[in-house]
Amino acid sequence: MAGTEDFFDHIEKGYATKGDYINMGAAMLNGEAVTNAFVKIPLKTLNRHGLIAGATGTGKTKTLQVLAENLSEKGIPVMLMDLKGDLSGLAQPSPGHAKIDERHAKIGFPFKASSFPVEILSLSEQDGVKLRATVSEFGPVLLSRILDLSETQSGIVAVVFKYCDDQKMPLLDLKDFKKVLQYATGAGKAEFTKEYGRISTSSTGTILRKIIELEQQGAELFFGEKSFDVNDLTRIDEKGRGYINILRLTDIQDRPKLFSTFMLSLLAEIYDTFPEQGDSDRPELILFIDEAHLIFKEASKALLDQIESIVKLIRSKGIGLYFVTQNPTDVPNDVLSQLGLKVQHALRAFTARDRKAIKLTAENYPESEFYDTKEVLTSLGIGEALISALDEKGRPTPLAATLLRAPMSRMDVLTDKELKEVNDKSSLVKKYGEVIDRESAYEILNEKIETAEKLAEKEKSKPAARKKTSRASTRQNPVIKVLTSATFIRGVLGVLKKVMR
Repeated sequence: MAGTEDFFDHIEKGYATKGDYINMGAAMLNGEAVTNAFVKIPLKTLNRHGLIAGATGTGKTKTLQVLAENLSEKGIPVMLMDLKGDLSGLAQPSPGHAKIDERHAKIGFPFKASSFPVEILSLSEQDGVKLRATVSEFGPVLLSRILDLSETQSGIVAVVFKYCDDQKMPLLDLKDFKKVLQYATGAGKAEFTKEYGRISTSSTGTILRKIIELEQQGAELFFGEKSFDVNDLTRIDEKGRGYINILRLTDIQDRPKLFSTFMLSLLAEIYDTFPEQGDSDRPELILFIDEAHLIFKEASKALLDQIESIVKLIRSKGIGLYFVTQNPTDVPNDVLSQLGLKVQHALRAFTARDRKAIKLTAENYPESEFYDTKEVLTSLGIGEALISALDEKGRPTPLAATLLRAPMSRMDVLTDKELKEVNDKSSLVKKYGEVIDRESAYEILNEKIETAEKLAEKEKSKPAARKKTSRASTRQNPVIKVLTSATFIRGVLGVLKKVMR
């Protein structure tokens, strides 16, 4: 009994907060929940980023759901990257269950079912709020990173952007960018060489091939207008709850280039757009990346570098990044070292490699007099997790094996009918539903090339017509030629002189 009391005091003191917080559940000792030993995450430190990890089927997605709905309830907007399509149930209340009530009785507070304000976002042809951005908004540096270009090729991309800026040509979609590249080594070669230097056709050919690769993954749906305004991710509903923006990626799991493109665009736009917040009491926006191991596995070096930079810098904007993956070793060390909240579900030790991963994972958590971390990692049940967070002063909280609270919303996908109802009510679906195709670089250059070709044809015909007239005139007037010659005139003048004498 003394051990339980000591443990309760240890948790209560370690997770004490003065400001607002999210209650994750009750800490466990010897495999049993200690009622009212609440594990609380301060809102103040949620912009320090986090990790939700664990083997398949251990409850990672439900933990994500719990965090998202509690953030929403506190008035903090959320964006979820949903690769499996099982997070849309946030829009409907949980039907409840006797086992859920039993779980909450052990934790120490009653269960409450609730639905939450949801927006369905889409990068593809799926229904929802269409996410788009123009090529101009990306800029030459970001676009070069996406395409994984060499230094020389990146220089060409910079020249293309400079030319379009100088000529007031909007670069809206990939069609525009390809047209300028082709113009630079074709009809506009002389113009480009004079103003910006010679551009290699082999380099432009490589860039074009990489753009086509991006197009084959569906990027033509993403590049264009109307551009998505990232401030629309921070909306609050009439009840003061933050919107949960769910980006459904079920049909682009096998297209990492498209997802990388979106990720780079979103993170860069948020960082450039959101004001500095400093050390505020609550985050402005939280981003969750589900199945992040797929992203890091397929990500280019450019994306990894960008994520590492953003993780280090974006906290000051009030933005929190949370990665959901199977094993902490899936996340690069430079990113892992920046994470404040870690929720670790069970890991399975089937192979020597698994045992090594468990050992490495255990070393990433604070030592505890109440737990053998390696042993706990393999014995956690579904809906149980090791939690380590930061307190309001930025210090690590005590390690707590936690019986997690159940989601208040439905733990299942929405039906097609329910999805349609969500989209029909959405003002953002209407706002971004229209595809705009205004005059841009593609149309301007086509017109310019056509005008140049017509002028060239006129110039060709003019000298040919003058030459023909001159020859015809000489052949048709031989007498005039003789009469106007210098020899004939001198002869006539000589005769006149003699006559006058």
